[in-house]
Amino acid sequence: MRIATAAAALTVLLVAASPSLAAETHGLPGAAMSLWWVLPFAGILLCIATGPLFYPHLWEHHYGKFAAFWAALVLVPMAFAFGPMVTTEAALHTLLLEYMSFIILLFGLFTIAGGILVSGNIHGTPLTNAALLTIGALLASVVGTTGASMIMVRPIIRANDNRPFNAHVIVFFIFLVSNIGGSLTPLGDPPLFVGFLRGVDFFWTTQHLWLEMLFVAAVVLGAFVALDWWFHSREEGLPKVKDPTPDSPVRLSGLVNLPLLAGVIAAILLSASWKPGVAFTIANVPVEGQNLVRDGIILLLAFASLRLTKRELRAANGFSWGPIKEVGKLFAAIFICIVPVIAILRAGEQGALAPLVALVTGADGQPNDFAYFWMTGILSSFLDNAPTYLVFFELAGGDPQVLMGALATTLAAISTGAVFMGANTYIGNAPNFMVYAIAREQGVRMPSFFGYMLWSGAVLIPTFLIASFLFF
Repeated sequence: MRIATAAAALTVLLVAASPSLAAETHGLPGAAMSLWWVLPFAGILLCIATGPLFYPHLWEHHYGKFAAFWAALVLVPMAFAFGPMVTTEAALHTLLLEYMSFIILLFGLFTIAGGILVSGNIHGTPLTNAALLTIGALLASVVGTTGASMIMVRPIIRANDNRPFNAHVIVFFIFLVSNIGGSLTPLGDPPLFVGFLRGVDFFWTTQHLWLEMLFVAAVVLGAFVALDWWFHSREEGLPKVKDPTPDSPVRLSGLVNLPLLAGVIAAILLSASWKPGVAFTIANVPVEGQNLVRDGIILLLAFASLRLTKRELRAANGFSWGPIKEVGKLFAAIFICIVPVIAILRAGEQGALAPLVALVTGADGQPNDFAYFWMTGILSSFLDNAPTYLVFFELAGGDPQVLMGALATTLAAISTGAVFMGANTYIGNAPNFMVYAIAREQGVRMPSFFGYMLWSGAVLIPTFLIASFLFF
């Protein structure tokens, strides 16, 4: 299960070296394509969402076969319908320019963050817990929601492992650290990195989403403090539980990985600002020089982390390569499955997804930002938030310059909907189920799938409703 969560976690990042995708470049006739072409994309996302929950044993041993099936369901019909050359170029364009950069960044952040260990134990009082959640939320925008969750979840479990009521602490941890906190940079959550790789400026998210993030995080954190205080006061009259983890100073190990993380950020900023104009063509697919340099630097930093970090630190973090293996297989298929979907979306009102266009378009023809926020958010709650972001990014025109300018509020609605509402269910974002699995393994009585949705429905939905009226 831990493997599947990280896969659902660290999602689709479509890296485009130019404004056009394979769907446009290779001439797929989006206006003439039916909704049947959407089936593989929907199918693989539903498998990722349901597999770890409803058929975990089958999923864990055969997720690669599921991925291959859905990818073949795109490639084989495309080869018959549009020719093997168009299909081959579309697949290579996606895999070389998009998938490889995605998996390299994910590998880098996962590897480096997995070498940072927070050890020691403190008492989980309401204020202490609030401080830990705040630190984790801020960290999420630097090392990603998955990285921050991996680093912080065990310390916060240890801080509260002697409390009779502690499941709510982990629930709010998922809200704030595994989701909301990752909204300030493209490193924070995969949907925002999708935007960056499609042309959105690196610091656009920081400049345009900080107010929404601050409001939502403050409301959720305030609700946590009030609730935790109430639980803490109830615990005063209960028999004392011996702390299974005696107090010890908090210690941060694996510090060598901090400059390596800074190096990843520097490499991404370099690729955004340095354009040498050099490209290498592989089977008619141009691979740009700055992207090769960025990916090469990230790989070197990841291997440096493996070389420099003690094995016992990774073992203490519960680090394993399982999540990366599953991500590699599943998202190779997702990148392929989304190609015809993008082609249909590019056709706009002439395509088979015209009803979706109408839902997010006002009577005057302008985007309905309120609808974009909720449509992106609802789908991100049950599917994967990065491909959902990409769908609505394209639906809004797909031009990053326009979306950062005249349609900045629309892009903010898409971005916050995808990032924030990934917290609505255990399957909305990769770290959610990973944190759930770790907490249960450590003895925390976590709510069920639908029990968790009662928490998110009571806390998050009213907060998001207020935020949508305030900002969109």
